[in-house]
Amino acid sequence: MSQAQSLRSLLAQDRLLMAAGAYDVISARLIEEAGFPLVYYSGGASAGALGYPDFGLRTLTEMVMQLEGVCRAVSVPVIADAESGFGSVLNVVRMVQEYERIGVAGLHLEDQDLSRRSGSLGDKVLVSAHEHAAKIRAATETRQHPETVVIARIDAIAVHGVDDAITRAEAYAEAGADMLFFEAFESIKQMEKICRRFSQVPLMVNMVEGGKTPYLPAQDLLDLGFRVVIYPATAILAGAFQMKKVLKALRETGTTQGSWHEMLPYNEVFNELLGGDQALAFIEQYSGKK
Repeated sequence: MSQAQSLRSLLAQDRLLMAAGAYDVISARLIEEAGFPLVYYSGGASAGALGYPDFGLRTLTEMVMQLEGVCRAVSVPVIADAESGFGSVLNVVRMVQEYERIGVAGLHLEDQDLSRRSGSLGDKVLVSAHEHAAKIRAATETRQHPETVVIARIDAIAVHGVDDAITRAEAYAEAGADMLFFEAFESIKQMEKICRRFSQVPLMVNMVEGGKTPYLPAQDLLDLGFRVVIYPATAILAGAFQMKKVLKALRETGTTQGSWHEMLPYNEVFNELLGGDQALAFIEQYSGKK
C-alpha cells in the first residue's frame, strides 16, 4: 500500500487525525515516534530552516530537496505544504509530479497571490476563485496516482470574510479538491458554520500557538466535525525554546552538564534517530570482516 493509499484509508475512519509539523528529518522521526498517524511538513517552519521568512521565497527545487528526506525518513503518510503551487498551472503540474515522485501522500494549495505570506499574517492578496479552481483541477487531473490527496486551502476569511471563503471552497470542491482547509478562523462560530456547510467534505484545520484560529483541544475539533488537525509550528517553537535555554547556559557556565537531563542522549539522536546503528551494521555485513 502506498502512503497516499494509507492516508485515504485513515481518512475513511471515524476519527480525528492529528499531525504535528516537521521541518527536518529529526523532527519528522520524533513526530512518528510520538505516535502521530501522520506527519505534516510545515512550509513556514521548513523555510525558516533554510533561513527564509514565510513569504514564498523558497523555490520548488529547494522544497523538494528538503521534503524528500522527510518522506524517506518516516513510515507514516506525509501531508505537505505546496504553498500557492510555485507559479502558474504549469508549475502546479510539475510540483505535483515532484511531490508524488518522492512519496508525498497529500498536499495543500492556497489561493494567495504573490507575494504569498504566512496564513497568520494580515494584508494577504488572493487570486480569483476561478484561477485557483484551475490550479486544483490541474493538480487533480494530472496527478500520477489518483490516491494522492489534493487539499484546497482557503485564505479568504481574513481578506473578504467567511461568506466569500465558503463560495470559494464550493468552487474548489467542484474542481476536484479532496479536502478543504480554511485558514485563520476568527471565531468558534465561524468554525461551526463551516463544519455545518461542508459536513460531507473532509475538513482540515490549523492549530498554531499564538495564531488567529481559536486554539481548541483535539476532542472539541472532532466534535465540530474536522477530520485532520495540523500543528505546524509546535515542534520548531519547542525546539527553539530549548536550544535557546541550553545555549544560554553553555555560554554563561562554560559547560552543558547542568542541562544534560533536558537533552536527548547523543546515541539516541545520531545512532537511533539518524540511523547510525543501521549504517554500522551494514558496513560490518558487507565489509568482508568477520
